[in-house]
Amino acid sequence: MNLTPYVELLRRELAVAAAAGGDEARELAERLTAPLESAIRLTLLEALSAATTEITRDLAPGSVHLRLNGRDPDFVVTPAATERPVAVDQTPTVPAAAIDEPVSSAGDKGGTARINLRLPDDLKARVEEAAARERLSVNSWLVRAAGAALGSGPTVSGPAASSGQRFTGWVR
Repeated sequence: MNLTPYVELLRRELAVAAAAGGDEARELAERLTAPLESAIRLTLLEALSAATTEITRDLAPGSVHLRLNGRDPDFVVTPAATERPVAVDQTPTVPAAAIDEPVSSAGDKGGTARINLRLPDDLKARVEEAAARERLSVNSWLVRAAGAALGSGPTVSGPAASSGQRFTGWVR
């Protein structure tokens, strides 16, 4: 992704705004834009990095990474496994909560499976609140919780880190 058009657009917008202040303001804006180019690029990269973090959170277990290629960022998208889910429970009942999306971790030895999960209403509400707090789908949250309970699944760090830093991604 080439950031130059965005930097140039900001430079033009600054020139237009400075032109309203007269020749002295226009000249000052021209002198400032060259030294600010690095700061503008860095700010754009930080915004793109934050966006990839949010997208990765929504794509879990898929991910999006931002890499630099020279001065330009490139996106690397790793989609989740697209294996067809296998129906486990064929009963024609309507569950209190259904897991709709197939999810697999890098350690899966087989495909994914669809299950119907029946939860009491109060537990379902608490699961939905916990997933929303961590900005995960209910399915991703349940997969993570089941994996953590069994000591074998993928884990994603939550928004509250004890050290004040935040780490996101998949860990074995």
